[in-house]
Amino acid sequence: MEQVIAPKKLIEVAIPLDSINAASAREKSIRHGHPSTLHLWWARRPLATARAVLFAQLVDDPSSHPDLFPTEEAQKVERARLFRIIEELVVWENTTKEEVLGKARAEIRRSWELTCKANAEHPRASTLFDPSKLPVFHDPFAGGGAIPLEAQRLGLTSYASDLNPVAVLINKAMIELPPKFAGQPPVNPEARTDTRLLNRRYRGTQGLVDDVRYYGLRMRDEAKKRIGAFYPEIEITKAMVDERPDLKQYLGQSLVPIAYLWARTVKSPDPAFRDVDVPLTSSFAISTKKGKEVSVEPVIGEDHRSYKFEVRVGGKPTREGTINRSGGGTCLLSGAPMPFEYLRAEGKAGRMGARLMAIVCEGTRGRVYLSPTQEIEDLARTAKPAWEPELKLPELALGFRVQLYGMDTFASLFTPRQLLALTTFSDLLGELSHEIERDAIDAGLANDQVGINDGGRGARAYADAVITYLGFVIDKCADYWSSICTWHAPGEKMRNTFSRQAIPMNWDYAETAIFSGSTGNWMAMVDWTWKALERTPGVGDGHANQADAQSQMLSHNAIVSTDPPYFDNIGYADLSDYFYVWLRHNLSEIYPDLFATVAVPKTDELIATPYRHGSKEKANEFFMDGMTKAMHRLAELSHPGFPITIYYALKQSETDGESGTTSTGWETFLEAVVSAGFAITGTWPMRTELTTRSVGRNANALASSIVLVCRRRDATARRITRSDFLAKLRAEFPSAFAKLQAASIAPVDLAQAAIGPGMAIFTSFAEVQMPDGRPLRVRDALGMINQVLDETLAKQEGDFEPQERLAIAWFEECGFDAGDYGRCETLSKAKNTSISSLVEGGVMKANQGKVRLLRPHECSPDWDPTRDAHLSSWEVLHQLIRALENDGEQAAASLYAKVPDHYREPARELAYRLYVLAERKGWASEALWYNSVIQSWQEIARLSRDTNRQISIESEF
Repeated sequence: MEQVIAPKKLIEVAIPLDSINAASAREKSIRHGHPSTLHLWWARRPLATARAVLFAQLVDDPSSHPDLFPTEEAQKVERARLFRIIEELVVWENTTKEEVLGKARAEIRRSWELTCKANAEHPRASTLFDPSKLPVFHDPFAGGGAIPLEAQRLGLTSYASDLNPVAVLINKAMIELPPKFAGQPPVNPEARTDTRLLNRRYRGTQGLVDDVRYYGLRMRDEAKKRIGAFYPEIEITKAMVDERPDLKQYLGQSLVPIAYLWARTVKSPDPAFRDVDVPLTSSFAISTKKGKEVSVEPVIGEDHRSYKFEVRVGGKPTREGTINRSGGGTCLLSGAPMPFEYLRAEGKAGRMGARLMAIVCEGTRGRVYLSPTQEIEDLARTAKPAWEPELKLPELALGFRVQLYGMDTFASLFTPRQLLALTTFSDLLGELSHEIERDAIDAGLANDQVGINDGGRGARAYADAVITYLGFVIDKCADYWSSICTWHAPGEKMRNTFSRQAIPMNWDYAETAIFSGSTGNWMAMVDWTWKALERTPGVGDGHANQADAQSQMLSHNAIVSTDPPYFDNIGYADLSDYFYVWLRHNLSEIYPDLFATVAVPKTDELIATPYRHGSKEKANEFFMDGMTKAMHRLAELSHPGFPITIYYALKQSETDGESGTTSTGWETFLEAVVSAGFAITGTWPMRTELTTRSVGRNANALASSIVLVCRRRDATARRITRSDFLAKLRAEFPSAFAKLQAASIAPVDLAQAAIGPGMAIFTSFAEVQMPDGRPLRVRDALGMINQVLDETLAKQEGDFEPQERLAIAWFEECGFDAGDYGRCETLSKAKNTSISSLVEGGVMKANQGKVRLLRPHECSPDWDPTRDAHLSSWEVLHQLIRALENDGEQAAASLYAKVPDHYREPARELAYRLYVLAERKGWASEALWYNSVIQSWQEIARLSRDTNRQISIESEF
């Protein structure tokens, strides 16, 4: 077969990484209207990242066309033009802007036509290189659907597949259903009879959006008639005002509850109080906003055997919570300890209950916190749901802890009132389906009785589509209406069940008042859903299928970009059962094949979970075999004219004496890539993780994914020796590493980001041979890459001034603790400097035979780099950390603006070096300082430029 002429793509040469990462980081804080809010999924990629990667994967680099761009300068100019398109493309506000998308689609088509022209004589040109239509796109690990969605937005027919039926339905809702009804007006009676709406022109998904909103409101109104009595308004009486003068402004008014705050209870272990249910709460503070502090006071009865809760406004709680993570619980009445073993036994024996601590209501200017009453507490206990999800929770699974406390079914995660609410809306969903279908027939849609699952586009299919989105609303409610939800005291709001990718045990929980106008209510969930639907493309063609990545055929001649599971990080199938039980209950008649099984399929899920396979070794082997088959599939089937892009994020954390720091997850994944015959032709660290998420907040959590650009390895690739590979690493790695630093890759991401350029060298050869002729293992290659990374960082250290080298050496030895003066003096002579130079430079303190480095918060707040006669990059770095920690990025930028240019880059390099040292020593808080300042570096630099411009403008007047 003739060789395919495959032009080098932009992503294999250069992309505007800073702009992409800035847009991706910003997008993670955008909620309303973001497709990720249509339905929860774990570890989604930002749309900006997916869109930019796909564009650069599809568009030729100018160097591929020397006839059009004959000089390096011409190629540079053209590359800059393409960069500007990407920079426009990744801006959130441009996500649905046709002018911007149109330019991107035109470039993609232009590159495709050039590729077709170059391959016009290929024997399979008519099937592989048809200039009249672009190849299709496929993501075999579609998950939350960000990548297939952006492929569709860029003009490709998009195929998404996943083994998980929840993921498949999410992808259907984003790429398959919207185009079927794009441009169609709504069918609800209000839209068809309101004279103000009759002549409105509906674009994209606007008609579908209006119907989701209308029928969602219909469900709310009907549900309120059926179960509204379980959420009564609370009248503020004179007696309440006498006890709480702050309630005077509400006297005679009825306040609407937002949430009910509960504490779990167990029987006291003290024999004298064995019949009393005592509370377990981590804190009695329920609002910690400055000037608005509110707490719950447990008031012990005169008999010393009973208690009640009263809300106190102002000040801190008078006592600590009754449970903490390290010591377990304490009996409120007797002070008797309640270790976790006791609490687990109580839970498994069915003796864990709950007491109402407080009620949160809507006020005129904020929250109003009320003490509980027995009447309101008893009302909640009278709820009797007609159905509940009886599926068992997994006995052992990633992120599950509640089973230890007797919560062993999905129903046990909800209170009876929450189950009543969810099942009431589920019942209404079934009833509403027929009403929507009748309305659609009245609006002129075909009465063909063909459902959406069978390819229908008439009235039945349209009703199925609306019901699908309303089914998603119920899932969103399930996320906010469980006893795993908590109350966020600093923000005075609900935290959902999946504030992180786990179902942890909690002791005090928040129950949403579902008909309020505030946090977590039904209509808020409807609004999240239609706003997300509104921003889906609703154009072209999309298909979502359930398929195993190891055996699928959808990648045949397709462009592929995918985000596979991260080894053992997330148990997608176990977690998604939480939603599957509700989706199956509500939508199985519409999608019978998708919900044919009792639970989400798990046996073939491609993650390394020891509890499924009997041991860690067998789990690793399962992941390796499955991922290798999946990668082989892509190598065999994907379109030969394009590289494949693969996202991967996993922190290297395992260390042994032979290979250094490595990761089984990275090792097994890369072994699969290499054994499939791929060579890595490009690697890019993309800012894909939200650094303010629960796992990343105040922690050294990964902020980036590595995007690997892969092509089938050249058949003529040669073999080299281990020593030749090491020499090539040492020659080529430092320049690639410098680019990572220039892009302000977070230090916590450094080790995994360095894998990319190192493995690009490794995979360019057919084999790297050991001295005895055996092939070098990926694990050993990773160890060598990390070795060269250390060498590169150490070499950078040699570029620092002598005083800074001494500070680094002393930091490595003592951190910020005091050490022996004599030992430090010996080091100073070796570094050709003195202790006094560091003391004078505001870096070190020396007295009484001891020396220590100054912590950032000890640095002078009056520091002015323009007047410092002993300025150093060490002092610059730690002063920036002080400003950032205390006053934020703007304050750090004001300092940065005054720092001479030649101190800035060394300060940044120093942060990388100190992060690595701190992490290896296990100094988490110090590592966090250096990681945080690098993550903020680009924004600090940008803000400093604005500061300098403002100073320049002011100086002109």
